[in-house]
Amino acid sequence: MIQHLDWHVYATIAVVVLGTILTRVISFVLFANRAKPPAVVQYLGDVLPGAVMGLLVVYSLKDLTVTSYPYGIPEAIALGVLVILHVYKRNLLLSIAVGTILYMVLVQTVFA
Repeated sequence: MIQHLDWHVYATIAVVVLGTILTRVISFVLFANRAKPPAVVQYLGDVLPGAVMGLLVVYSLKDLTVTSYPYGIPEAIALGVLVILHVYKRNLLLSIAVGTILYMVLVQTVFA
């Protein structure tokens, strides 16, 4: 049975949708009359993906415990496969997806 939702839920959803749409559209509004974006935007586009990936790796491994089972083995395997796949294919989304799926399979089946 569907319960009546409070107006706060609808307001929250509306604000999230509006924020998402604004962040997608604002770049087109700001740079509509330019052939190419400013140099600082191009620079950020070049350096931020690598920086974000480094941050994600550090965040993912920050709570790793190598002194107790499974001794970080699933993380090491998934990270190794991710690095090799990324060097070979140079496809960020493929690397992230395969690394994540492999890690989840390892921790839920092999090292459970």
